[in-house]
Amino acid sequence: MSALGRVVRSGVGRRRVQTVVIVLATMMAVTASVMGAALLEASSAPFDKAFRRQHGAHLSVQYAAARATTAQLAASADAAGVTAAAGPFPTASATPRLDGQDLRPLTLVGRTGHGGPVDTVTLTAGRWAARPGEIVLSADDGLSAPQGTRVRFTDLPGAPTLTVVGTARSVSRSADAWVVPAQLSRPDGYQMLYRFRAAGTAAQVAADRAAVTAGMPKGAVAGARSWLATKKEADRESSLFVPFLATFGVLGLAMAVLVVGNVVAGAVGAGTRRIGVLKSLGFTPGQVVRAYVGQALIPAAAGTALGVVGGNLLAVPVLEETATAYGSTSSAVAPWIDAVVASGMLGLVAVTAWAGALRAGRLRAVDALAVGRAARPGRGLRAARLAARLPLPRPVGLGLARPFARPARAAATAAAVTFGAVAVTFAVGLASSLTEVQAARDHDTSDVTVQAVQEGPGRIRGGVASRPDEVADPAAVTKAIDDRAGTRRYFGVGTADVAVTGTSGSFEVSAFTGDASWGGYRMISGRWFEGAGEAVVPTPFLTATGTRIGDSVALRDHGRTVRVRIVGEVFSTEQQGRTLLTDAATLKAADPGLRPVEYHIDVRPGTDAQAYARALNTALKATGASAVAGGSDDRSSVIVILNALTSILTLMLVAVAGLGVLNSVVLDTRERVRDLGIHKALGMTPRQTIAMVIASVLGVGVLGGAVGVPVGLALHDLVVPAMGHSAGLELPASALDVYGVPELVLLGCGGPLIAVAGALLPAGWAARTRTATALRTE
Repeated sequence: MSALGRVVRSGVGRRRVQTVVIVLATMMAVTASVMGAALLEASSAPFDKAFRRQHGAHLSVQYAAARATTAQLAASADAAGVTAAAGPFPTASATPRLDGQDLRPLTLVGRTGHGGPVDTVTLTAGRWAARPGEIVLSADDGLSAPQGTRVRFTDLPGAPTLTVVGTARSVSRSADAWVVPAQLSRPDGYQMLYRFRAAGTAAQVAADRAAVTAGMPKGAVAGARSWLATKKEADRESSLFVPFLATFGVLGLAMAVLVVGNVVAGAVGAGTRRIGVLKSLGFTPGQVVRAYVGQALIPAAAGTALGVVGGNLLAVPVLEETATAYGSTSSAVAPWIDAVVASGMLGLVAVTAWAGALRAGRLRAVDALAVGRAARPGRGLRAARLAARLPLPRPVGLGLARPFARPARAAATAAAVTFGAVAVTFAVGLASSLTEVQAARDHDTSDVTVQAVQEGPGRIRGGVASRPDEVADPAAVTKAIDDRAGTRRYFGVGTADVAVTGTSGSFEVSAFTGDASWGGYRMISGRWFEGAGEAVVPTPFLTATGTRIGDSVALRDHGRTVRVRIVGEVFSTEQQGRTLLTDAATLKAADPGLRPVEYHIDVRPGTDAQAYARALNTALKATGASAVAGGSDDRSSVIVILNALTSILTLMLVAVAGLGVLNSVVLDTRERVRDLGIHKALGMTPRQTIAMVIASVLGVGVLGGAVGVPVGLALHDLVVPAMGHSAGLELPASALDVYGVPELVLLGCGGPLIAVAGALLPAGWAARTRTATALRTE
C-alpha cells in the first residue's frame, strides 16, 4: 500500500465518530433520493410510454346524437391544430345484467377495430368483436368477466345478450367496453377522438377544444375529457409520495453536505500539526488534499451502499401500488436510478470534502507545526468576559462563551440542529395532517351505525346497491330508530352506480335520506346540497368530468337521464373520488327501488352508545338489519405507509443532526483537553465539567430550534397541499391548520434537546478524564 493509502486508512480508523456521522448522513440522503426518484419515474414513465405507443387521444369529446350529424362531427377533424382524429363512434350508456342482478353501468363504444390513427386499443386477452352479439371489455374501468361470459343489456334496443370475446386496454380510457357499430342502432351520442399539435397544458387543451367544437350546433357537446385528467388519475397513487420524499431528499442532501463539510473542516483543524508533519515528510499539497477527500469518500461509499439498499427496500410497498396499472409486473427500482443517485452522492461528497480540504493543502509546514490545533489567539475573549459578569455558575458561563472561539464550527453545528428541528416540526405536522385526512376520509362521526343489508351477495360500498329484497325495509328501520330513547338525529345512505354523460367509467352516487351535513363530510368550497337536483362532489369528480361548482351534469341510471347541479366540493377518496353525493329524491324517478343500506345515528349527550346499539338490535331483529356502536375504522394503507416512512426518515435526520453535534463537541473537547485539565486542577468537579460541555451547545440548540420551527412550519404549508394536488385532491382546512400553541412550544424545545443529546457522550468522556492525563495531552 502507498504512503497516501496508509494515511487515508489510518485517518478513517482513528476518527470513528466522524466516520459514523458521514455513513449515516449519506445513507439518509441516498435512501430518500432513491425512493423519490423511483416513485417519480414510476408515476410518469409507464403512462407516457403507453400514451405514445397507443397514439392516445389528447381530447375525447362526447356529442349528443340528436344535436349534431355524423358529417358535422367528421368535419371537426379539419379544425386548426388537429393532427389526427378518429370517429365518430356511436356510444351508449347501458346497465349489464349478470346472473339476474344489475351491475354498474358501462359506456359502450362502437368500433370496427382496435387500431386507428388515435387511441390504438391494446388487446390483453381474446380477440376484437367481429359481429353483433359480441363485446370486448376494458381491462381498466369495465366489468370484470372471463371470456365466454354472456351479459344481457336490457336497456339497449332488443335487450341483447352479448358474449365476452376479449379484454383490452385504452390508455385514453375512452370506453368501458367496445362492440361493433351495428350493435348500437340507436346511440345516445357519438365520440370523437383528437390529437393536437400542442396539448401539453390545460390552457392548450381548452383552446383545442374550442377549435374543434366551434362550428357545432348549440347543445351538441355533451361532455369532454382531456388526456391531462386521465394522466393525473393514472399517476394519483404514487405521485402522492413525490413531494413528501422530495422534501426529505432535499433535507438529507443538505444535511449530508453540511456534515461532510463540517467533518472535513474539523479534521483539518484538529490535524493541523499532523498536516505539518506530512508536509515535512515530502507530501505535496495535492496529496494532502486527496488524503482528506479519501477519508471522507470511504465512509460515504459505505453509507451510499446502505442507502441504495434501504431505498430499494422502502420503495417496494409503494411501487407495488403502480406495478399493475399498465400491465407491469415489476415493482423494483430501475438500476439506472441506483447508479445515478449513488454516483451523484459520491460526487457531491467529493466536491464538499475537496472544498474543506483545500485549507490543508494551502497550509505551510512551518505554520502548521507551530500553530497545532489551537484556536486563533484572542478569539471569543469578549464573549468570555461578558459571560463572567452574568449571574451564572462559572462552568455554565465558560460553556456559553465557547462557541464564539470557533464561530464557523458553531455555525455548522447550529445548522445541523436547525435541520433536525425542521425535520421534527415537519414530521409532527405531517402526521397530524394525515390523521385529519384519515378522519376526513372516513367522514363518519356517528355514534351508532346500522347496516341495513341482510346476509347475501349484496354490496354496501364501492358498487351497486343490493337488491330490494336483500335490504331491510326503510320504514321499519326508521321506526325502530325513532322509537329508541336517546336518538338525537340520523340519516340513511344508499348507493348506486351511474354513468356521467361524456366520460367513461361508472361513478358511485351516495343518495342520502335526511340531513347528512353533520356526518363528518369536510367541505372544500361551496355548500352542502339542500334538496333534490343538487349535489356535492370531490375534486377528482370535477377533474374527470371537466366541471366546476355551478355546472350541471347528466347522470344515466337504469336507462334514464337525471340532471344534477353541482353546488359544493367535498373531500372524499371513495372510489378514487369518482363519487357524487346528493339527496335520495334526486334518483327517485330513475331508480325507485333504491334503499338506504346504512344509517348513521347521533345519540343524545349522556347516552351510552353501546347500550343504545344493543337495545336497537333487539328492535331491528325482525328486519334483518344490525346496529354497531362507533363509526368507520377503515385505515388507508397509503396513510399507514406515509406515517411509517415519515417516522423512519425523521429519526434518521434527527440521528444525523445529533451526531453532527456529537462530532463538533468531540473535536472541541479534544482541542481543549489541556484547558480541561487546568480546570480540573483548579477544582472543577465532574458534574461541573458536564454542565460546561452541555452549556457550550445549549445556545446553539436554542438558535437552531428558533430557526428550525418556522422553517418547518413553512415547509409543511408548502408540501402538504402539494401532496394533495399530486393526488388530485384539495385538502380541507382542518388538515392544514394542525399546529397549536402547546405543540409549537414543545417543538421549540426540540433544538436544545437535539443539541444536548448530541453532547452527552463527549460530556461524559470529559468528566471521566483524569487531571494528570489531560495536562499531559497536547
